[in-house]
Amino acid sequence: MMKEIIRINNITQLHESIDYESPKHPLISVIDFSKRKHQNRMHDISVALGFYTISLKDGKNCNLKYGRNKYDFSEGSLIFTAPGQVVTYEASNYVPVNEGWLLCIHPDLIRPYSLYDRMKDFSFFSYDTHEALHVSDHEKSIITEVVKSIERELSQNIDVYSQDLIVSNIEVLLNHSNRFYGRQFITRNQLHKDVISRFNQSLEKAFEPVNIELHGIPTVKYLADKMGYSRNYLSDMLRKETGKNTLEHIQLKLVDKAKTMLLNSSDPVKEIAYSLGFEYPEHFSKFFKKQTGMSPTMFRN
Repeated sequence: MMKEIIRINNITQLHESIDYESPKHPLISVIDFSKRKHQNRMHDISVALGFYTISLKDGKNCNLKYGRNKYDFSEGSLIFTAPGQVVTYEASNYVPVNEGWLLCIHPDLIRPYSLYDRMKDFSFFSYDTHEALHVSDHEKSIITEVVKSIERELSQNIDVYSQDLIVSNIEVLLNHSNRFYGRQFITRNQLHKDVISRFNQSLEKAFEPVNIELHGIPTVKYLADKMGYSRNYLSDMLRKETGKNTLEHIQLKLVDKAKTMLLNSSDPVKEIAYSLGFEYPEHFSKFFKKQTGMSPTMFRN
């Protein structure tokens, strides 16, 4: 039976739902977990928030589930969520989170700024929770200091400069997060090499005739699901390690398979197109020419 999803559309509604003091600003707030009045227990609650969140938490025996994956969060882990994402809290022996903070940012706050258009570039908002950013003590102090700066702006009288300064601090926070994720990719180099090896195996398997017939040309989502990663995290990891994202790897493999079939068989081009998962042969010809600079027939000749 599917769990009911609790939808919380604004920050004031979130504060009320967790019995926290009213937000000082309707479009942004910082929730200090140590100051919550009641540390209510959460069991299998699915929540969809209408705003961005960044959280630094410390919980014991508590799993946070996003999609099909679980993540046992601990102190020093930053989790990012975007508006509309569904997060499920699972806890059999839940000990309440009493340390850390949650920064809530409504899209309307940043809509008038260039940051609004940049948000799509911060791909970690679409990572799964098990792909959280694990920060060092030094990195945690940098992040927390920026959040404290936002808190200080919210605590004093709002003036014409307040929103500009708050949004500037948000951008600084996100830029730091980008840098720290880059560090995490580097420090997990050996682990990622193993992932690259598994990815290549999954990619090869996805192009086997039986799988092409069942699923068609493999998509980024198909391979990410097979690997157990979100689409953005897998693409970012591949780009860091190989210089190419998931889609580019798929396209390279597709061209490689096509070249082999064109040179090693006398099958008509349209039959090769069908066997590679293209519904229309002209789509295959257009794709092949875009990737190689020549038509399939020219390449064969």
